[in-house]
Amino acid sequence: MVKEKKANLGIVVDPDVDRLAFVCEDGSMFGEEYTLVAVSDYVLKHTPGNTASNLSSTRALRDVTVKHGQSYVAAAVGEVNVVKAMKDTKAIIGGEGNGGVIYPESHYGRDALVGIALFLSHLAEIKLTMTALRDSYPVYVASKNKIELHDGIDVDAILNEAKGMFPDAEVNLVDGVKFDFPDGWVHLRKSNTEPIIRVYAEHSSKEKADALAGQVISSVKKLAGITA
Repeated sequence: MVKEKKANLGIVVDPDVDRLAFVCEDGSMFGEEYTLVAVSDYVLKHTPGNTASNLSSTRALRDVTVKHGQSYVAAAVGEVNVVKAMKDTKAIIGGEGNGGVIYPESHYGRDALVGIALFLSHLAEIKLTMTALRDSYPVYVASKNKIELHDGIDVDAILNEAKGMFPDAEVNLVDGVKFDFPDGWVHLRKSNTEPIIRVYAEHSSKEKADALAGQVISSVKKLAGITA
């Protein structure tokens, strides 16, 4: 419809209006991971302060925060965990990579309407097309995978053993195991609802993100004794 109507952008929300995504003028997706990045860029230009998101969200938020001379913190996955981290660090903007924007000046909860207002203000002020704005941010591409587990596997023991797989990586154990590398990251966390380990990776391209995730999945399967 954006292309058909020659619109400048499209706005997408979920049924309870707490997650927000945008469509660029050429019909491509701006990327829900980058909703919070763009909104935070705008807020930080006008109000210096800290930011927060969860461990599985894009590194681009950290990069933009550092560019503004501020500090970023990563919380465990889940809105309540991000809110706690924001309160602890007095963050002025935060949220999750699913398009969830949390702006304490309004309230401590994901709110797509607040996100829309901030995003449109940013776009009007910066006077760029959607694609140009998207291209102004660091490029990261996600790879989202999972490892199927059989009964009897001690997931916590596997994750505990996995944390030593990459001695050169920066390791975060706040929620599962996250390995931070200079040009990408991989996050392993067990599901509370399924017998799986979620494996999220991010890198400068889909191919590199998939390759990094595949390397970690192979190593974890060996630790778990999974041959398939």
